[in-house]
Formats: sequence, C-alpha cells, structure tokens
Amino acid sequence: MKGIKVVELFAGVGGFRIGLEKSSKKYTIVWSNQWEPGTKSQEASDIYIKRFGGKGHSNEDIGTVKVKDIPDHDLLVGGFPCQDYSVATTLKRSGGLEGKKGVLWWEIHRILKPKKKRPEYLLLENVDRLLKSPAKQKGRDFAIILSSLNSLGYAVEWRVINAADYGMPQKRRRIFILAYQKKTKIYNEIKNLISWVAENGILAKAFKVKKEDFKIKEFKLSKDLLEISDNFGKGLNINPFENGGVMINGKITTIKVSADYSGKCITLGEIIINEKEVPDEFFIDVSSLKRWRYEKGAKKKERVHKETGVKYIFAEGKMSFPDSLDKPSRTIITGEGGASASRFKHVIKTKSGKFRRLTPLELERLNMFPDNHTEGCSDIKRAFLMGNALVVGAIERIGKELSKRD
Repeated sequence: MKGIKVVELFAGVGGFRIGLEKSSKKYTIVWSNQWEPGTKSQEASDIYIKRFGGKGHSNEDIGTVKVKDIPDHDLLVGGFPCQDYSVATTLKRSGGLEGKKGVLWWEIHRILKPKKKRPEYLLLENVDRLLKSPAKQKGRDFAIILSSLNSLGYAVEWRVINAADYGMPQKRRRIFILAYQKKTKIYNEIKNLISWVAENGILAKAFKVKKEDFKIKEFKLSKDLLEISDNFGKGLNINPFENGGVMINGKITTIKVSADYSGKCITLGEIIINEKEVPDEFFIDVSSLKRWRYEKGAKKKERVHKETGVKYIFAEGKMSFPDSLDKPSRTIITGEGGASASRFKHVIKTKSGKFRRLTPLELERLNMFPDNHTEGCSDIKRAFLMGNALVVGAIERIGKELSKRD
C-alpha cells in the first residue's frame, strides 16, 4: 500500500489530521504548522502537540519558514483565511507576481512554487464567500487562486458543502478545493468536465449530487494574474462561479449542484450530554432570559455609515430560541463561549425546563472531534477554537475517496 505523506498548514487543533487518519491508514502527517498572530498564547498549537506530539510540528509564522525546511510530501492541506488575494507587486528579478504581504494564500503559493517540492495533491478549505469576493469584482479572488494553480500545473475541482446536508450534526457551509498535479493518475482521468463535477470526481463521489438538468457555465481563465487582479468580475451582477466546478488547463466548467443524501442525520439533541453533567455556569439565570430573547428577536436599528455619514436602517430577523434539538445545529462561531447574551450563541432547553448554553465538549461533537480534544484551556478559548475548526466528517469522506484513487 502506497503511503501519502501530508503537510498540514494552519493546522488549528488538527481537524484535517483527525479526518484523514480516520479515513485511511495511507495518510501520515510528516509536518504541521500552527501560528496564531498577534498573541503570545498559542493554545491551538499547544493542544496539537498535546494530542499528536511535537515531532514535525512548527509553531512559528509560516511567512518566516523556509521552503527547504518543509519535508517532501504528497498532499498539502489547510484551512486558509479568506482575504484580499489581489496581485500587488511585480518581482523585477524573476518577472513573476507577488500578492500582498501577510495574505496566507501567497504563502501556500510560495511553498508550491519550487518544482522539486511540489506535492501531487492539495486539499484546502475556506468560507464559501470566497467564490464571490470581493463585492466589486465578483469571483476575482477565486479566479486568482485557480489561475495561479493552473500555472503551477494543477487541475482543480471545488464544491461548497453544507455538512448537515450529508447527515453531519452542524449546518456549516464551506468550500473544499482539491488540486491534482499533471503527473498524477487523477489529473489524467479528468476528461468530461461536466461528468467530473456531477458524478466522477473525488468530491462528487464523496458527496453525491442529484441528477438533474444542470445549468452549466464554461469559460477560459486568463494566465495573466495581473489582468485577473485588475479586471476579473468587474461590472458583473451575478457570480461567475457556481457551488461546484472543475478547472484543467485554464478551462473552467462550473455547475450549481444539489446534495443527494438519504442516510442518517445526526441532530443537536443526539450530541448533548446529560443535564446532571453540565456545570452550573452554562445555565442561564431566569433574570437574564429577557436579554437573551431580545438578542434573538427581530429588530430594526438606525445606523450611520462610517465613511459616508449616511443614515440607514439595519434590520435582522428573528432567530430560534431555544435552538431545536430535532435538527442539526446552526454554525458554530468563534464567539460561542462566555455567559453574555448573544444573538449567535446556541441555547437549548433541558428536559427540566432550564435554558443553557452548549459546553465545549458538545461544540467538539458538533465538529465531530473526539470528546475533550481541546481540554486544557479556558471554556471561552475552547469555544473559539471550535468556531475556527472544520467538521471532521467532511475531511474523512474526502480522504476516503482520494485514498482509493491514489
């Protein structure tokens, strides 16, 4: 059995690692990097080391890591931030292009650039708004990523997956991006682009889609990153990229697809712990319920635009209070921890009629992490780490399909 050596960037507390290692014995993490900028405390990295050991783990700014110090690997994975990926600078010495400093996509690009170090596969995760950002040039940021990967010899497929659509316990929509080098068997299997997105691709096998009359968009992507950065998406009212697609040799086929799943669905009620095991601080005092109901309720507020000074009405709709136990949970956010009333924090009603917030262990379960994986730091920080994490089950599904085809 051929092994797949993995480098895990922006590792957090190891969601990619857990998912891949659960999916197949083929995967071995040979190097990982986790760095939280702007803070001395490095809880995520500390937890990663505690769970997996310190061998091959880097807790330093990825921008300071030399590519030669990263071990050879077959698969590079990471959940990188959605930032401004525009091309900023021409490198006079090489004639190439460079993105804005501190933008982490360009750190991935830097690692991929040397031919001798280039991995066969990439598996990346991001928020789904990546497909339509920025607002004034819809899809430009994703187009830059695709074009830069094309120039490095990769074919790319992507899908926006809502974990709950495939039976997982949390409604979490994320884009998953898989890329394959020209030398790989998978790259050479990509022939019919429509069927790859709808049926034959790794993501289509991992996350089945409904057979229907697809609305298909096809276009060629420029090789000129500066031209894309300056002009792609200007004046567009609709997003050029749908929630599924593939690119090979700069040719893009993108299709809006729908989930096809009829298996078991895990609900919020199935992951909660016994009420007797919940610490007192997670229960909401009766005197605070009025504030919680206000935060969760519909409201309209007059606001003033910071730049123009123009007054406008900000409106938000009513949210469920308490959260339903018969459905998957809403998306976990980084601000899930703490006792203060919040519109976005989860609140459930217990069998005894009390209201309470979710515990860190329950948040871990919603992301399909092992119980108490983040134990060792404050409850607020544990909630923050889960708000930043991904649903492990999604990675496990992708990992299984990729390992079959490698």
